[in-house]
Amino acid sequence: MNYLGIDYDVKNMPVLDEGFIPFGVWMKAYLEGATQPIAVAVEREDGLISVRESFIRGGEFAEADFRYVERLVKFELWSIGGFRVYLRGCDDIAAKLAEAYSPEGARAFDYGFVGDVYEKPLEVVACTEADFPVANEAAKKIGGHLKGCRIGFDAGGSDRKVSAVIDGESVYSEEVVWFPKVTEDPEYHFNEIVTAFKTAASKMPRVDAIGVSSAGVYIDNKCMVASLFLKVGNDEFDKKVKNIYTRAAEQLSSQLGYHIPVVVANDGDVSALAGAMSLEEDNILGIAMGTSEAGGYVDMKGNITGWLNELAFVPCDLAPEAMVDEWSGDIGCGVKYFSQDAVIKLAPTAGIELDPALSPAEKLKVVQGKMEQGDAGARAIYETIGVYLGYTLAFYALFYEINHVLLMGRVTSGEGGDLVLAKAQEVLRTEYPQLKMQVNLPDEKSRRVGQSVAAASLPQIG
Repeated sequence: MNYLGIDYDVKNMPVLDEGFIPFGVWMKAYLEGATQPIAVAVEREDGLISVRESFIRGGEFAEADFRYVERLVKFELWSIGGFRVYLRGCDDIAAKLAEAYSPEGARAFDYGFVGDVYEKPLEVVACTEADFPVANEAAKKIGGHLKGCRIGFDAGGSDRKVSAVIDGESVYSEEVVWFPKVTEDPEYHFNEIVTAFKTAASKMPRVDAIGVSSAGVYIDNKCMVASLFLKVGNDEFDKKVKNIYTRAAEQLSSQLGYHIPVVVANDGDVSALAGAMSLEEDNILGIAMGTSEAGGYVDMKGNITGWLNELAFVPCDLAPEAMVDEWSGDIGCGVKYFSQDAVIKLAPTAGIELDPALSPAEKLKVVQGKMEQGDAGARAIYETIGVYLGYTLAFYALFYEINHVLLMGRVTSGEGGDLVLAKAQEVLRTEYPQLKMQVNLPDEKSRRVGQSVAAASLPQIG
């Protein structure tokens, strides 16, 4: 097979997607003939900078060079995060990327999202070796702290969970139904959070720290983007939502008469942390396949790194005809491969008609029902997703150190999830035997540490 003049070989082509071009497979073939050195640096909050050295081919491979660097930058922005991209050794590509990552460019969505997260416009800067920045990876690492009396709060889209945790053991927990995504008044959210904090506090002699697991992107405990507050207007969001968790902690501190530290983290990271605490392993990547693809990562020291890990927008397929993600306007990114959208997009090819009037979740249930009945088309859907996953996990392993992968989310439930797992393991075993990562669905052991209990371990005290 050939793409942009690069010959590559996919040994396990997904049965329902013969046009699939795994980014990692193509990249390996591309780099075998690349000799012109380049470097990409991405700067994020607090002067943190990640640097990746690489190569391009040059000459007649200009189109392939641009495609490689553009996708590489996209990966860095959404896996690590950042508001400024430095490129060395490819000024022409840097100029094209600066045009693409602009308010009117092809990557206008990325430009706007980065602006919301970091409160700074996204820049792409061409550099010489003299002015190229050095790496600064002194990331804030959080999680895994168990001592003391702690509150752990997990803000889900349909219910909120809170635990009172003393020296790593939950002495009280509760789940309360709430409606954050459909409520415009942020006072509703605030009061619900404060109520949960106060309830947990009443079950312990004192409160040493509060940890929060919440959907969205959080920088320095501030909510930058989050679907939980979807209906809140921009002005109210800036005034009352960005610091909603720290304000809630301050209110409890005022009531109890002493300062209580709080740490807020993305729920995907906390899910991975919960898995790491239960399995007693590190270098864990968690992937939740549900409405979208959510990611979380715990490093070799058992801590959350502070990376974005927004895998839904990370590229995995280079096929020019890949389905467009309606939100970002991009193609070939994880949301269309590892979520209910993946099941829905593959259904027509599998011979399964889905009622357009159904919601995405209802469409997924139809396919899951057919899977239980032994439908061949449904099996082909899950096999295809499993092949996608195997190749993409090998690609992720180029950027993350991974010993263990935990698969979660409604797409992985039932027999379909077992088939996704089996096909992913087959791809890894046959094409990437050097990778020793274990890929599993959560068992009872990994569920033992709940999300809210893991959240309680986020702050370091003493």
